[in-house]
Amino acid sequence: MADRPCAGNALRIAGAVILPNLGGIYNGRLTRKHLQNWYAHLKFPSFKPPNWVFAPMWTSLYAGMGYGSYLVWRDGGGFSGDAQLPLMAYGTQLALNWAWSPIFFGQQNIKGGLIDIVALTATAGACGVLFYRVNKVAGLLFVPYVAWLGFATALNYAIWKLNPEKKEPALLEEEKPSSSHAGKAN
Repeated sequence: MADRPCAGNALRIAGAVILPNLGGIYNGRLTRKHLQNWYAHLKFPSFKPPNWVFAPMWTSLYAGMGYGSYLVWRDGGGFSGDAQLPLMAYGTQLALNWAWSPIFFGQQNIKGGLIDIVALTATAGACGVLFYRVNKVAGLLFVPYVAWLGFATALNYAIWKLNPEKKEPALLEEEKPSSSHAGKAN
């Protein structure tokens, strides 16, 4: 019987690590769908890493934050103890994280992605602090995540500045419909 709690913990850890990666897998597919037909045609800053860097980086960051959420859940009394607020912050930052790809790639909305990632970075930072108060290792697992988000925010900002939104050209005065001439025969 001594093995059951250990097996149960292993399953909880696995679930906590897999959960954030599920959104990452979905968003990875969405991202790949738009890489060649839209993203490749954008202007990028010199500090943009190669595309292959993102998948392993996000996989490791998701695994770290997931394990941190398990530690907070375990040490903070589950979903009703001291872990309640940190886990709410975790869910919020995870939702913002998962929303970025559909906004940036799915909607091809660079500015919307920037707004989302700024909110995400702030929320992830707060989550890391709240995690640290329950379990120091869990909080420290958020340090590389928040650092990467800072970099990703700077990258998103630079892409936004380098790729201004195209505005519809204004109609010339003579092309604008005139109410004084409407309905009159010439």
